Amino acid sequence: MSSPSAPSGGSSETRFSLGDSSRRTAATRSRILSWALWDWGMQPFNTVILTFVFTALYLTTDAFLPAELQALDDDAPAKERALADLAGGLGAGTTIAGLLILLVAPLLGQRADARGRQKLWLGIGTVGTIGCMLGLWFAEPAPAYFWFAVALISAGTVLGEIAGVNNNALLTSIARPGDVGRLSGLGWGFGYLGGVTMLVLVAVFYVADWFGVPSDDGVPFRLVALGCAVWAIVFTLPVFLNVPEPAPQGRPERRAGILAGYRLLVRDVVGLYRTPATRSTFWFLLASAVYRDGLSGVFTFGAIIGAQVFGFDVLQLVAFGIAANLIAGVSTILAGRFDDRFGPKVLIVVALIVMVVAGLAVFALADRGQLVFWIGGLTLTACVGPAQSAGRSFLARITPSGREGEIFGLYATTGRAASWMSSLAWTVLVATTGATIFGVLGITAVLLIGLLLILPVRAPASSQARSPR
Repeated sequence: MSSPSAPSGGSSETRFSLGDSSRRTAATRSRILSWALWDWGMQPFNTVILTFVFTALYLTTDAFLPAELQALDDDAPAKERALADLAGGLGAGTTIAGLLILLVAPLLGQRADARGRQKLWLGIGTVGTIGCMLGLWFAEPAPAYFWFAVALISAGTVLGEIAGVNNNALLTSIARPGDVGRLSGLGWGFGYLGGVTMLVLVAVFYVADWFGVPSDDGVPFRLVALGCAVWAIVFTLPVFLNVPEPAPQGRPERRAGILAGYRLLVRDVVGLYRTPATRSTFWFLLASAVYRDGLSGVFTFGAIIGAQVFGFDVLQLVAFGIAANLIAGVSTILAGRFDDRFGPKVLIVVALIVMVVAGLAVFALADRGQLVFWIGGLTLTACVGPAQSAGRSFLARITPSGREGEIFGLYATTGRAASWMSSLAWTVLVATTGATIFGVLGITAVLLIGLLLILPVRAPASSQARSPR
């Protein structure tokens, strides 16, 4: 999945030949801005709903426990176990969402441009995600509504992925080959800014005591969900009004059904392995699919750890979210210099090693107080963006000339196909131990597996990156 705190659609992971001028129209400023605003509008679902506010400060708190458990002291074993069950339940929902994305991943990657209906599916995914956010208004603080809210969030994750893929596809209708990186980065940046802006607004509302809104029945958090939905409606509308539909493209077999889509995916991946010139590409796709899901897990469950294990309140967690997003954005920009100097594999390996060490430190030192989470958590988030950015750079350098569209499409598809691993590891460990902190080991394990898989992959021979065209 896209990293919950990273932009949904502003990615260069498109499947199209960007050099095909028949797909492009004039990239006017209004079209570019309209396309980038989609990320701005949709990002609060990931940042506010899924990561830092709604799930961490409302859905996985004692508000959704039975009254007899709510009355217990916070350090009572029964209450701690019940809260861990809520965290595990959310993990189970996101695991199912990841498996559903796995089910449709071949179609998302192979058919996004086959019928020339990107805006239709962009609309279905966008409206569906907004509908899920609106539905969270009805998630009252009672055990009976917990799974209702989890179902809406999980459905929103899948629908947001469908929308994000098709928003990526629209990039090919406005970007010239020399502009795709710049415009993709613009969408990425707008996503970060949109998420941070909404977190700042939540902080302002909290400091102002929600401007007199009654706190009973979880009304402030339910209003936050409504606010994210309205935000999305306002800022995603321009892409439908101003960005043109690309012309239908793609070979006829790319329009086949799910089983045929899987056959094509397997054929493409096996073909990479069997060809000596692309075998390193195969191994990199495998390794990156694993470690990228670990990166996603850091943002998906990090805020829950902060709230349940380290006792962060609303303002502390929102402040952490703002800091995490800003640090992730700045570190990603700075990492580009190290990428060019030392190579992308070195950057990926160093980032993953630091993340594994930081994850183990957070687990081992959890009883030392909130400073552990501030240091360890921000260290983890500082490594997410560089590892993602270096991954695309690595792939661009090892991709044979003329196959960039195909390989970057596989990069996107394999990443979505592995989007269930960290959620499953989190859920199993939390459910088995009854303690939320053990979920940190699940995410760390996924990152470690990704690190071990990337180590034997041959680094690019040249330090000069090639941009996909």
